[in-house]
Amino acid sequence: MSLPPIFSPEYYTYWRRFEAASWWSAGMRDVATMLLSRVPLPDEGHALDVGCGSGQGMFWFCELHPRWHVAGLDLGDDGLRAARSGGLEGILKATATALPCPARSADVIITLDVLQHLPLDGGDEVALREMHRVLKPGGVLLIRTNAQAFPKRPDDIEAQWHRYAPDELCAKLERTGFEILRLSRVNALLGLAEIPRDLRRRSASSHSSYEVVHSTPKAQWRWPAKIKRGWLRFEGRAVCAGVRLPFGRSLVALCQAR
Repeated sequence: MSLPPIFSPEYYTYWRRFEAASWWSAGMRDVATMLLSRVPLPDEGHALDVGCGSGQGMFWFCELHPRWHVAGLDLGDDGLRAARSGGLEGILKATATALPCPARSADVIITLDVLQHLPLDGGDEVALREMHRVLKPGGVLLIRTNAQAFPKRPDDIEAQWHRYAPDELCAKLERTGFEILRLSRVNALLGLAEIPRDLRRRSASSHSSYEVVHSTPKAQWRWPAKIKRGWLRFEGRAVCAGVRLPFGRSLVALCQAR
């Protein structure tokens, strides 16, 4: 199944449904919550969601820290409309490579599944430098992005889509001024399940590597979904303990601005 074109209404409709219904989304929120618990955050502060889409990450962060001011930005008008219709404020249309924010104005920045869609000629490092500029010294950056896995997939030039090796992301974070507190692959269970499908696609010479890596969610609260979410939580606990998992289709990183 191929994703609808990025920033299209169908794209945001798909991801809103997926975020609301899938064990994967719930499990990855669990992992993100565990990672953020590694750093002491004050009762009040300013957070920015870079690439907020329809606001699911903002809703999650607001539930964790109800007294914080949380802003979000994205390029997609449909996603921004959905975020505003859900009652979120501080929603801006902007790009990650030119954040419309004062220097040293944010305590936390989250950016979930955004880096892989930035311009392939260095857009990710430009965005990371912008995030470093906006964060206060010691401010926290939480990243989730795609991980290169087996079988290896090339960049999709047309769709602007990239998969990161862990060492590549480490190097880019360090070059842009971040201290890495935790960085690891995650989402190993799903990754193993997707290998046969990706091998079939490669043998069929699919023209695009930008495809849905999750099946349509079905009956999340049945026992298989609970087991899968529980496994993601297990992976998250391992990552928080300092383990770097050897495989997995996502990368998570918890960093502080130097």
